[in-house]
Amino acid sequence: MKLDVSTHKLFGYGSTLRTAKRLTEEAVRVVDRAVAGRMPDVKVILTAERNLAEVTTAAEWETAGCTDKRIQSRSLREAKRHARDVAGRAIPLANGGVLIVINVDQHPNEATFAITLVHELVHAMQNSRKDGRERLIAGLRHDLGVERLSRRASRELDRQLEADEKEAYGREYLASRIVPSAAA
Repeated sequence: MKLDVSTHKLFGYGSTLRTAKRLTEEAVRVVDRAVAGRMPDVKVILTAERNLAEVTTAAEWETAGCTDKRIQSRSLREAKRHARDVAGRAIPLANGGVLIVINVDQHPNEATFAITLVHELVHAMQNSRKDGRERLIAGLRHDLGVERLSRRASRELDRQLEADEKEAYGREYLASRIVPSAAA
């Protein structure tokens, strides 16, 4: 398992990056022990709200194999519209790892950062489970219009995503093991 923490178009945030590296190492250890599955290679990117959409959509396009420029521009517009509300996202990568993009504008302190980090790392663990990665990639391909799913498969995917979110929210209490003030 490799771990990489970096920034994207975020200047003057050196201390934030050092804190994020320290918290990420601790969070990976805690989540790996507490959640079923195997921790994949994780790449964490810290970015601001205005650059969040471009990082996430580029990773989604690569993973889904989307090359249509119309679809790419439509998904980028949609992502920009919702970027203000996003604290973090976990996206499966084409190479088998997981990209976690975190919006630093949403995290005023270590406690909120730890909660978001634990939540997204739980999603990374869910990717490593049986059929988890394939299911998420099929959902991405469906959302981008590359390969459509049947209605039944789409509903099943929505139910599974709902269960995954419920599990991730249920495991946010693990953040208190990383930062004591992070009572979720």
